[in-house]
Amino acid sequence: MKVLDLFDLAERLKKLKAEGKTVVHAHGCFDLMHPGHIKHLQAAKEFGDVLVVTITPDEYIDKGPDRPVFNQALRADSLAALSCVDYVAVNKWPTAEETLRTLRPDIYVKGQEFEHLEDKTGKIQKEFEVVKEIGARLMVTHEVVFSSTKLLNEHFLKKSG
Repeated sequence: MKVLDLFDLAERLKKLKAEGKTVVHAHGCFDLMHPGHIKHLQAAKEFGDVLVVTITPDEYIDKGPDRPVFNQALRADSLAALSCVDYVAVNKWPTAEETLRTLRPDIYVKGQEFEHLEDKTGKIQKEFEVVKEIGARLMVTHEVVFSSTKLLNEHFLKKSG
């Protein structure tokens, strides 16, 4: 089973790391799965042996009204269906900071839009501080970038209006 409780996943990752496996962690909303997400995760898998993806729980998504479009169970199942993803868990908190402390990956991976640690919410800066604190590395993928919010607003919502 690929979708695990966050704390069960942490225990599994301890064992894998003890076996010498490199754990890569990606985190996000992943509300509307698109080619940018898939390419990002495929590239992330290249950084290590085990790719773990955590998602923001429904209650903490702040992307606007009627979001998330897909609930956390569907988002987790969709990610688990990708062959490059080894494990998926739903985060317990609004941000990935405590999740990073819980999972303790070797590598935390973000997309190129975060390469310069710029994020108007300040989340990436806080995450980077935790990455340093736990002795992990931040890696960036350089794949095609799409915005789920922009796709939803420009292509799907306007068609129904």
